[in-house]
Amino acid sequence: MSEENKTLKEKLLSRRRNGYDRIDEAGRAAMEAYCADYKRFLDAGKTERECAAEAVRLAEAAGYRAYRRGQALTAGDKVYVCNRDKSVLLAHIGEQSLAQGVQIAAAHMDSPRLDLKPNPLYEDTELAYFKTHYYGGLRKYQWVTVPLELRGVVALRDGTVVQVKIGADPEDPRLVITDLLPHLGAEQSKKPLAQAIPGETLNLLLGSRPISGDEEDTNRVKLAVMQLLNEKYGITEDDFTSAELEAVPAVYACDIGLDRSMIGAYGHDDRVCGYAALRALLDLDKTPVRTAVCVLADKEEVGSDGVTGMQSAAFDTFLEDLCESQGVPVRACLEKSFCLSADVTAAYDPNFSDVYEKRNSAYLNYGIGLCKYTGARGKSGSSDASAETVAYVRELFDREGVIWQIAELGKVDAGGGGTVAMYMANRNITTLDAGVPVLAMHAPFEVVSKLDCYETYKGMRAVYRAEK
Repeated sequence: MSEENKTLKEKLLSRRRNGYDRIDEAGRAAMEAYCADYKRFLDAGKTERECAAEAVRLAEAAGYRAYRRGQALTAGDKVYVCNRDKSVLLAHIGEQSLAQGVQIAAAHMDSPRLDLKPNPLYEDTELAYFKTHYYGGLRKYQWVTVPLELRGVVALRDGTVVQVKIGADPEDPRLVITDLLPHLGAEQSKKPLAQAIPGETLNLLLGSRPISGDEEDTNRVKLAVMQLLNEKYGITEDDFTSAELEAVPAVYACDIGLDRSMIGAYGHDDRVCGYAALRALLDLDKTPVRTAVCVLADKEEVGSDGVTGMQSAAFDTFLEDLCESQGVPVRACLEKSFCLSADVTAAYDPNFSDVYEKRNSAYLNYGIGLCKYTGARGKSGSSDASAETVAYVRELFDREGVIWQIAELGKVDAGGGGTVAMYMANRNITTLDAGVPVLAMHAPFEVVSKLDCYETYKGMRAVYRAEK
């Protein structure tokens, strides 16, 4: 290649570069420290309630205080609202008036899982089980023969809320869903993956030891299990009606790969972005020019509905309260605000290359993925950011030294998925999707790159620091 063409190529053509060719030793050290903290966050929060509690704990340690409606707010104030123990909204009040808009990072903390049904406990052939109802877009076959924990709360008739955690301690027993042995599974193996494990067979095995007594009695194993639960938590079978109990993988965040370049864990989607958004806000070393807002929502995996989802009025109420403290109409704030909708995207997987479009896929170690649009097939369920919005984020990230890449979920006809972006955009907020590329998304054990985690944190920090 001639020198002239080489110069022209460098000037005009895009050149993707692996993040490890762009990050220095100091950056690598900061990356490892950040990811160590992130792994601790994952282990502390395996449910949306636990994540909310951990977010509040970290926020208060960083000087944030619970917001009281009507309180005066001035530049530098740090406030939060915990919505029904499942979602968290935080704000660091900026130097500018809220009439100039706010800088938002919005993520979600719920993940695919198995919820207990309202009447879950039964016995069949002297084995005790919990019946479950799967939550979110999981692949059912991945949840059998996996050690599981049970976490959540039981609200008693008198209003007392009992915390349940079984399987979290190394000495605790684990639960499991059994699968058919291959010797008898010939017909099962012929079925499509979506049909091989029916939803009604995702039953948690609880026990097999009958309670002492008359051998002719029925439900002796069920009674023995209920006795154990009553002794530890003071609950009865009727209390399951008012319970929120979730079966989650009994795995803990760990390094993946001989080079320790990746993190494997349950719940990367979307705690990897939620933690980045939270941590970046808490790490602001001075009052931002524009008010910085972090939204950690619930219910994204089932459509963002409900009182703790992104479609609820909770965010609107919080922002309106902030605006009222400065005498600013909330609509004036919304129309000048920016939101980075932070949710994971699909990392290119060469084992399944047929569903990816190489030129527009996200890759491990290439940084935070910018998604102009998400949605399914013909951009259904997408907010489709404008060219100007993408240019704004490009310039912001480049200026702040954030390693980023373009991302698309997969081939157009292969399917798709959504985020909270459209619900923010529907509020007249300029919005762009971005997030961490993930391998095995929605599986009980997902994989992300440490570098991408850290660059996503840097991207959130850049959004909060932006002056316009």
